[in-house]
Amino acid sequence: MIYSHEVQNMCSVTKGANHGSAPIPQEGKWTQAKEIKDICGFTHGIGWCAPQQGACKLSLNVKDGVIQEALIETIGCSGMTHSAAMSAEILPGKTILEALNTDLVCDAINTAMRELFLQITYGRSQSAFSEGGLAIGAGLEDLGKGLRSQVATMYGTLAKGPRYLEMAEGYVTKIALDENSEIIGYEFVSLGRMMEMISKGMDANEALKKASGKYGRVDEAKKLIDPRCE
Repeated sequence: MIYSHEVQNMCSVTKGANHGSAPIPQEGKWTQAKEIKDICGFTHGIGWCAPQQGACKLSLNVKDGVIQEALIETIGCSGMTHSAAMSAEILPGKTILEALNTDLVCDAINTAMRELFLQITYGRSQSAFSEGGLAIGAGLEDLGKGLRSQVATMYGTLAKGPRYLEMAEGYVTKIALDENSEIIGYEFVSLGRMMEMISKGMDANEALKKASGKYGRVDEAKKLIDPRCE
């Protein structure tokens, strides 16, 4: 430790009250976090790249300062999907401080990591008041059945109006129109469920039928159109 000449010539004054750090809520407890190993929590965060052409939703499950589980979901950039694949290998096993200072290949994922670091170290995690926290695997539960990200893809033009392409329910195959050509519902196929049935040996056409559904007043439609080519 190097001290300046001015400090060396100062006399010592005894430090009085020693106020520790404010306790933060973590997994059902109030913790005075002093070291990285004191940090626990499960939470989500959103990041974006500098040109804002893509975004990442990152979910981390941290136990005793170490990332045990990571879910990386990206949208808007093809290269970002490959960065996410690398990040899935990089993140588990690192402390959150290491992860904050690791190149996660993509600006959006790095930004999401920064946002999560702030949330978790400030005690703003999703599991702050969950006794014992969330089990490893909570990230997959967030995806729901079919283990696919919930994506909304919509497109519209002034000349031709809106097109629903992808909903939480799945890939939109038809949109239902009434007599005024207004959307009153849609048909969809849950790709996750369909692929699961196919992988278990079901015929692809049968799986497609079983994984299909509809929402809204499809039965009242005057016309069904393919939103991608009609």
